[in-house]
Amino acid sequence: MSVELTNHKWSSALIKRFTMSRLSKPFIPLFIKTYKINVEEAVRPYAEHKSLHSFFTRQIKMAKRPIDQSAKSVVSPVDGRCEETGTINEETSFVVKGQTYKIGEMLQSKEKASDYNGGMYVILYLSPRDYHRIHSPFNCVCTETVSLGDRSYPVNETGLKYGVKPLSHNYRTVNYLQAENVTTAMIEVGAMNINTIVRTKSDPQWTKGEEVGYFSFGSTVILLFKKDTFTLELSSNKVKVGERIGLLHIEKPPLDIK
Repeated sequence: MSVELTNHKWSSALIKRFTMSRLSKPFIPLFIKTYKINVEEAVRPYAEHKSLHSFFTRQIKMAKRPIDQSAKSVVSPVDGRCEETGTINEETSFVVKGQTYKIGEMLQSKEKASDYNGGMYVILYLSPRDYHRIHSPFNCVCTETVSLGDRSYPVNETGLKYGVKPLSHNYRTVNYLQAENVTTAMIEVGAMNINTIVRTKSDPQWTKGEEVGYFSFGSTVILLFKKDTFTLELSSNKVKVGERIGLLHIEKPPLDIK
């Protein structure tokens, strides 16, 4: 009941307004202590941030996040935990924490969903303690970005298990990323209580590892790969920006010889 009362635009707007105000600044030290945040990685000392939102969306020293430069590698676009991976079945759906998610609902397009039949999905969850900026998973062109949904259910383990399918109903941004012959969908999912996903890069040409946006508070990233276009390579479920999570099966198209 409390979730239903706090997942609407008006409640999210109120919470967002407070966290972006100077009134929230005294909460920063408590936030750091509660979530055991590594402040040494941040570009700016936490005392310089004028609001909790400013600190939450902090930039970090990118030397702390070396980017895997292998030509075909896919790197983690965020810091967080790999919540789930698997194969997208013939009904273009997959199961997370006992809930079935249909790709058509997630993308709001049955036509585009069919492209991922038999492919792979990777779900990356960001906790409040994590760095919340988003980076490009590989060299690509962002051919289309679509904003969907208007809810803000929790996307933590409890939310995924008992919530109203947050990955399909929450506010989210779907980015279609083209790398040579491969198109991948990167879905950025907002969560309680602030549905804000900010794009910081306007140029559609994305370079692997560069910042392209950020979340305001809790969030999840879902990567959808078409069949036979991706091989998963995870050594741990804990991931950092720039770490290799797999390989993209890309090949340059043949020359058009006339």
